[in-house]
Order: sequence, then structure tokens, then C-alpha cells
Amino acid sequence: MAVLRLRSLGDCVLTTPAIEILKSARPDLKLGVMVESGFRAVFEDNPDIDALLAPSLGALRNFRPELCLNLHGGTRSAWMTALSGARLRAGFAHFRRQFVYNLHIPRAQQILGEERKVHTAEHLASAMFWLGAPRVRIPRAKLVAQHTQAARSIAVIHAIAATPAKTWQAAGFLAAANYLRDQGLEPVFIGTPADDLSAFRGFRTQTGSLAELKSLFTSASLFLGNDSGPAHMAAAFGLPVVVIFSDSDPEIWAPWRTTGEALIRPDSDRVLGALARLRVPA
Repeated sequence: MAVLRLRSLGDCVLTTPAIEILKSARPDLKLGVMVESGFRAVFEDNPDIDALLAPSLGALRNFRPELCLNLHGGTRSAWMTALSGARLRAGFAHFRRQFVYNLHIPRAQQILGEERKVHTAEHLASAMFWLGAPRVRIPRAKLVAQHTQAARSIAVIHAIAATPAKTWQAAGFLAAANYLRDQGLEPVFIGTPADDLSAFRGFRTQTGSLAELKSLFTSASLFLGNDSGPAHMAAAFGLPVVVIFSDSDPEIWAPWRTTGEALIRPDSDRVLGALARLRVPA
């Protein structure tokens, strides 16, 4: 079976509970996940996955899936599904290009039997229930760090986001970092090599790979950041989190199954209050 999950970071992380449900129900399945190279580290070393597939039609066809499950839904993944050679081709019924699929997965609300907003992790897991996996409690996301670090009093701060609208004020993050340092935690600002972290040069910064970020999370005590992929990574490692939202809906995108608070357009006092309520030991 092949699962197509090309991108992005948060979506990839929130796919791992669904994969765990599937593999627990059918350990006999040879499960391959297709993902773009920039997000491959999300799935690396995951014991539920038998193969990581390059995002190419050749790699997919060489895997020879009996079932191709498209969890991405875009044009590229739809055509890959259509040409995969799989006898069974599954996608959600709200996806475009429905002619590609011979298994049309209903709305998550219909599968779960609840008319309410569903979290993204629930939405993805519902596909596995519809395909035949027993209904179970949807687990926390699963990330595996190849290199773990000794536990330290570190607060990971992600002050960057994909768009300006999702990016909280730098001054607010600096105030929070000073507060956390006063509480005995070492703030570490994270980003990609392309991110400008010069505003936070008074603190330790890390701009490495996703694999290095997974390793950092194994030693951390807390996460503070914008609504973005690293927040979901932190939740996967069970860190207490404070996540700042703007336009996204926390009911759908809040970090899954971890302690913390999702704050919508907060001021600095609300963020400091949330950090104080977490009472993370230094």
C-alpha cells in the first residue's frame, strides 16, 4: 500500500497517527509513504513505515501498490494516483478529479458520526477507519529522532512562520524569551538556514535540518511559537506548548495530544500568562 503525503510539514506530522492506526490494524501490509525530500525526515526511522518513496511516478510504480491512498489531494498527487498501477485508488470525496479514484472516502464527520469541527489528525485518521481499521483512540503523532540528546532545561522558540499574517511580533517573542531565561530555561530560537534570526541574536539559535530539530526536541522542556510545522513536531515529542494563532482555526490545527494553550492574536501578557500556567520545571 502507498500513501501519498507530499507536503507540508504540519500535514506530514499529523499523518503519522493515521499511519500508526493502519499499521496496528494490518501489520502484514508493506506500507510506503511518498513525500517530498524537504519533509522526508518527518517519516524517517518510523517503525510503521516500510519504505519512503521519492515523489516520482517511477518510484511509485516500482513499489507496485495494490492500494494507493492519496492524502494530499493536489493535481500532481491525483495524476500520480491515477497512473500508479494500483488496482484500488482512494481519495477523499471532496478532492477534485474524482474520476481518478475508485474508492471515495466520505467526510470525516460522516465516518466519525459527529457533526462538529474535526481536527486534522482526526480527518486523516478517519480515512483509515473507513478503509477498515478498527475505531480506536487516535494516538499522538509519532516522530523518531536518530540522535537523542540528554534532557536539558531548554525552551524551543519558533518565531518564524510561512506568511507575515501568521508571524507574531518579534518583540513579544523576545519578552517571552527573557521571561523564560529568568525562570531558568535556556531559550533556543529555531529556523531554517534561509530564515533571518538576527532579531534574536542575543539568544542561542539553531538553523539546521529537520533531523537536527527532532534531536533538539528530545532535550527540550517547552515549545513556544507561531502556528506552524515545528509546533506539531513539538507536540509529537510530548512537549508542553504555547502556540500563537492568527487566521487558522485552533480546533482544526492545534498541536495534537499534548499539554498547552492555543492563543488567538494574543498580547504579550497573555503569552506570559500561558507560559506561567504551564509551570515547566527548570
